Amino acid sequence: MKICILPLSVASFLLAAGSCSAAGALSVEREVTIDNSPATVWKLVGNFNALDVWHPAVVKSELSGNGTKVGAQRRLTLDDGATRLEKLLSYSAARRSYSYSILESDLPVANYRATLTLTPAEEGRTLMKWSSTFDANGVSDEQATTIIGGIHDAGMAKVRANFRQP
Repeated sequence: MKICILPLSVASFLLAAGSCSAAGALSVEREVTIDNSPATVWKLVGNFNALDVWHPAVVKSELSGNGTKVGAQRRLTLDDGATRLEKLLSYSAARRSYSYSILESDLPVANYRATLTLTPAEEGRTLMKWSSTFDANGVSDEQATTIIGGIHDAGMAKVRANFRQP
């Protein structure tokens, strides 16, 4: 009897582990070159609680906790009145990068994780990357990817416009 239970337990564990690794199966990565130095661009986008300053769809950001410490949360209010709760997963001012997850949202995605990173580009400019992984939730993979890509595109276009050289 124990022999039968052990393989079944192992099989159940492996099945559960396999389903966990499927989380975040979709991804979106966007990048844009910005006409200013990473240090200057970081002053705008590096504050975890400042998405309302640089993303056109966000009208308010309220922080709980220290915005550079893992576990801090921001509640975003969007221009349509919807809200999102996001949690800081990692933060490095030295690497000009942070990662976060969405805890609550009306977006049709689950298991959302994103990373925003700034790196030096040629001629003193900045390469801004915003990448995310997620699963579609209630819509097709293509629809979920299009929605998340649109969110990234809108934010990055606004940052780029803020620093555009004539």
